[in-house]
Amino acid sequence: MTSQVSEDSGQPPVRPGLRGPAGVPGRIRDAAAESWAAVRAAPRRTVRAEGLLCALTAAFGLIPLLLVTPDRPVLAALEALWATLLVAARRTRPVAAVLGVAPLVVGVSIWTLAAVPLIVLSATRRIAPTRRAWQTVGTACAVVVLLTVVLAIPRWRNLPLDLAGNGISAVLLVLLPALAGTLLGQRRFLVDLLRERNDYLEQARSLSASTARLEERNRIASEMHDLLGHRLSLISVHAGALELAAARQAPPLSGQAELLRTTAGTAMAELREILGVLRHDADTADESGSERGTREDITALVSESRRTGGAVELGWSVPDSAAVGDRTRQTVHRVVREGLTNVLKHASGAPTRVEVRSAGAGIEVSVTNGVPRADHRSQGGTRSGLAGLQERISLLGGGFEAGALADGGFRVAAWLPLQANGSAPAPTPAGLTPGSSPGSGAGSGPGPGVSPSPLSDEVLTWPRVLGAGCAAVLVVLPTVGFLVFLLLTAALR
Repeated sequence: MTSQVSEDSGQPPVRPGLRGPAGVPGRIRDAAAESWAAVRAAPRRTVRAEGLLCALTAAFGLIPLLLVTPDRPVLAALEALWATLLVAARRTRPVAAVLGVAPLVVGVSIWTLAAVPLIVLSATRRIAPTRRAWQTVGTACAVVVLLTVVLAIPRWRNLPLDLAGNGISAVLLVLLPALAGTLLGQRRFLVDLLRERNDYLEQARSLSASTARLEERNRIASEMHDLLGHRLSLISVHAGALELAAARQAPPLSGQAELLRTTAGTAMAELREILGVLRHDADTADESGSERGTREDITALVSESRRTGGAVELGWSVPDSAAVGDRTRQTVHRVVREGLTNVLKHASGAPTRVEVRSAGAGIEVSVTNGVPRADHRSQGGTRSGLAGLQERISLLGGGFEAGALADGGFRVAAWLPLQANGSAPAPTPAGLTPGSSPGSGAGSGPGPGVSPSPLSDEVLTWPRVLGAGCAAVLVVLPTVGFLVFLLLTAALR
C-alpha cells in the first residue's frame, strides 16, 4: 500500500532517519540552522572576538606544519580544522565540543593540543547541572581510551605506553580544565543569585525606609499642627486686636500692628503648605504654590523688609517669557526669604540688594548686604537655614554659596536650573569668598560628607580578582605547565 501511494504521488519514498531531498540528517541540519541563528543574534563584538579566536586556533595548528612536516600532514591539518570547529561550537554546543576533543587528545599533531583545555574549560562552564558536565567529561575520557586501544591494534606492544601517555594527557588537558570550568560555572550561578538577592534586599530596604520616613513625617506634621498652629492662631487674633486698639489710641503704630497681623496670617498659610509637604510626596507637594518666586512675589518680600525699616533694593532681569519651573520658582522664593531674614536678624539696618537675573540655562539669585551698624552686629547663628537651602538647591541640580565679602558684608547666592532635574552640574556663583553665616565667623561650606557609593560589580579590584577565580587558576596551572613542556619539546625537534 505504501509503495502504491509513493508511485502514485510521483515522489521517491523517504527513508527513515533522513530528511530533505538530499538525504541530509535532520538533526545536523537543525543544529546548523540553530548555530547560524545564534551567530546572527549575537552582538557584533562577540562575533568578531569569536572569529579572531577561531583564526588564531587555525593558524596555531596549521602554520607549524609548514615549518616542520609531520609524518601524516593531511591528518594533522584535519585535526587543526577540527579544533577550529570545536572552538566555534563550544558556546552553542558545549556537550558536543567536550566530546569532540577526544580525537585531538590521541591525534598526531601536538599543536592542536593547546586548544583542548580552552575548549573544555569554556564548554563545561555552560553545561548545567554540574553532574551532566562530569558525565560528558567521563564519556570523553572513555572515548580517549577506546581510540587509544583501536589505534594501538597494529602495535600491541606499545599499548601500555600509549595508554599511559594519553591517560596523562586526558587528566591534564581534560579533567583539570573541566574542574576549573565547573568551578567557574558554579561561581557565575552564585554571583547571579547573589546579585538578584541584593537587588531584592535593596528594594525591600528602600520600601522600608520610605514607609518609616512617611510615618515620621506624618508624626512631625501632627505635632506642628497641634503646637505651632495653635500659637500662630493666637498671635493672629491678638495682632488683630492690637491693630484695632492702635488705630484708636496710637495711629502711628497701626501700620506695625497691621504688619504683625498679616505676617501671622502668612505664617499660618506657609505652615499649612509645609504640613502638606510633610504628609504627601515631595514631588507632588511642590506643584502647589506655583505663584511663589514670581516678580510680584519677590517684590512683596522686599516690600515687607522695607516696612521693617530695612533699606532693600530689588534688581530683576529675568524675562517674563522664561520657562521657569515651579520648583525653581519656589527655591528662588526660599533663597530671597532666607537672605532677607538673615539680614534682619544679624545685620539689621544694613543696605541690602536682592538680585534675580538670567544666567545661561538657569537663574542666579543673590542677597547681598553691606556692613551692619556696630550696635546691630550679630553674635552668630546656627547656620541651619543655610544648610537647609544648600540641601534643597543640591536636590534641584543647582549650586549654592554663602560667604563674607571683603568689605565686611555678606552675600547669599545660588544658581538654579530653569527646569529642575537634579542631574546637570551646577556652575559656582561668582564673586564669593567662602565664609560663614552672618556673624558666625565660620565657613558655610558643603554639608556633611557623604560616604562613597559602592563599587560596581563589573569593576575589578585585587580582592575580587583573587577571590573570583583562585581555585580555577590553581587547577589549570599543571595544564599550562604540561602544554608548555609539550610545545617546547615539539619546537626543539
